Amino acid sequence: MKLAITGKGGVGKTTLASLLARLYAAEGRAVIAIDANPDANLAAALGIPPEEARQITPISELSELIEERTGAKPGAAAAYFKLNPRVDDIPDRFSITRNGVKLLVMGTVRKGGSGCMCPESALLRTLVQYLVFRRSEVVIMDMEAGLEHLGRGTASAVDAFIVVVEPGLRSLQTAESIRNLAKDLGIARCYVVGSKTRSETERHFIIDNTPDFELLGFINYSPKIAEADLKGLSVFDAAPEAVAEAKGIKERLEAYIGNE
Repeated sequence: MKLAITGKGGVGKTTLASLLARLYAAEGRAVIAIDANPDANLAAALGIPPEEARQITPISELSELIEERTGAKPGAAAAYFKLNPRVDDIPDRFSITRNGVKLLVMGTVRKGGSGCMCPESALLRTLVQYLVFRRSEVVIMDMEAGLEHLGRGTASAVDAFIVVVEPGLRSLQTAESIRNLAKDLGIARCYVVGSKTRSETERHFIIDNTPDFELLGFINYSPKIAEADLKGLSVFDAAPEAVAEAKGIKERLEAYIGNE
């Protein structure tokens, strides 16, 4: 299973990504979780202590590695560099494992805009391609709305895109933009998960405003999730009702994919 989880900032993408990663790990599956969000906090959601999380250097900031693999210094103008550098050793060398989940923090490319093809982005994109096409683990990507590290071929090979939305028009507008981008990238399966909902009214607001999506379910608002965030605890360990909701989402996703 290769999943990309995306949506507007602050809607709960990281919460869902961490819950799904832990659920697959609890089944005995090997799991790689990719934090590809500029506001990287998947480590905390997975229960990695802050002192360990601070020791993780995002792949995009490993300047010596990028130069070694691409033949060009990050941030420097380079006429030539390798577009398909070696990346097969990176997941094991630069990840941290906790509760059966191997975490990779990608980082972000800070120059050139979304169309940048520089040494950093070449390495990151090749790494994501390798994880999607060549690794046998479950891969769960916590993405930003722009899908920065996914090329067309890689995106179309992902088993599903899950767009997390909260009850608000801006969140739903972002979901529509992501769905259109997904279509452009050739992505066949694009689902939605409601987040932070507190009432039937809010849940129906999401249902009524996402008619073109298959709805997998809801991760409802829970003070235990907020408390876990404040204390740096794993949501999986702190909020059992959210775990049950995520399990239902996972089962519906697998049923949809299995029936196609």
